[in-house]
Amino acid sequence: MQLFKNTNFDFLKWKWPFITASLLLTAAGFISLFVKHGPAYGIDFRGGVEMKVRFKDAPPVQQIRDALGAKIPGEIAVQAITTQGRDLPQLLIGTEIADEKKLNASRDQIESILRTMFHGSETKPDLNNTGADQIADTLRGPLAEAGVPASEQEMQDMIKAVKAYAASKGGIISSFDELSGVAGVNAKVIDVLKNTFVLGPFAVISTEMVGPKVGAELERKAIYATLLALAGMLVFIGFRFEWIYGVAAVIAVFHDTLITIGLFSLANKEISLTVVAALLTLVGYSMNDTIVIFDRIRENLRTMRRESLTSVINLSVNQTLSRTVMTSGLTFLTALALWLFGGEVLNGFAFALVVGILVGTYSSVFIASPILIFWQDLRGSKKPVVSQTAAKTAAKTAAKPVAGGR
Repeated sequence: MQLFKNTNFDFLKWKWPFITASLLLTAAGFISLFVKHGPAYGIDFRGGVEMKVRFKDAPPVQQIRDALGAKIPGEIAVQAITTQGRDLPQLLIGTEIADEKKLNASRDQIESILRTMFHGSETKPDLNNTGADQIADTLRGPLAEAGVPASEQEMQDMIKAVKAYAASKGGIISSFDELSGVAGVNAKVIDVLKNTFVLGPFAVISTEMVGPKVGAELERKAIYATLLALAGMLVFIGFRFEWIYGVAAVIAVFHDTLITIGLFSLANKEISLTVVAALLTLVGYSMNDTIVIFDRIRENLRTMRRESLTSVINLSVNQTLSRTVMTSGLTFLTALALWLFGGEVLNGFAFALVVGILVGTYSSVFIASPILIFWQDLRGSKKPVVSQTAAKTAAKTAAKPVAGGR
């Protein structure tokens, strides 16, 4: 399928506006990184506790931030998570912990502060934030005293059903009377639950803990993985084409990565392991797009040795335009949908893909290709930069005798 046929756009005519835009974006990203003392790393890299909490109603963000800051030393992050549709409001609470031994204590302290804020001096356990085993241990005595006959298996099945019901409500049960329709829960059981537990207006959905040493190791390995990927591609392209092609492709990929990281800083988005995965994906994606164009340039140089390199590049980009629009366009639409509707967990990953696909597509044309022209001008030669393979092929073709000649 070919969307565009016989196009003749002068792409390189617009190289300077795109190069200027890239320089401005890169400069803005570097300034943002300098002002903020580097990228905003997620819990995967900096180490600490990150807790996702869902609330029945809109939570008092500033009050929660002040309460946590008064009790927990170090940096405290309390961020509202944008939810779709009828999802209950959520907060992402993070604390940076330099001592691995204090991770569990910090997690317990966050839960304790939230309990104090919403329960006051109430000492009963919160059913919305109590594990199944603890519920069972707490209920055994009260159920026996109330004369509710229940074997261990029946009680476990009942607790499992209550937890399943809570999950269907976003983790928050608003009233004990709601449980009247849950399997194994009758009026006597509800009375026992009312006397034994309280129902808080929040539920801890997930908790992640990463030690500082592990976070530093992950950061180091992420940087090594990116650099090794670029080095491997440089060697391959230099061997397959010519070294200047490899340099141009790697510079373009560096350009894509730097702009994406800079935009993360400008947008105040954290860089997590999933974002690193997206960046590595973009390295391969952008490099593939660049190689397709370079391969077409190499093929055209075999038959257009008298043409200027600018003309050859423009022709090659026009010939691969349909392929670029179809692959990049469809991938971009998929990543955009993932960014808009994929939820908070995939937001950083999808944002990196959206930005990277846009930047990576134009860098193949307006960043990588002009480097070849710049190198040719630097050598002071009007002869196009021909890959070794193309030169050998052309020499063999020229050496063949003309059919019918003597």
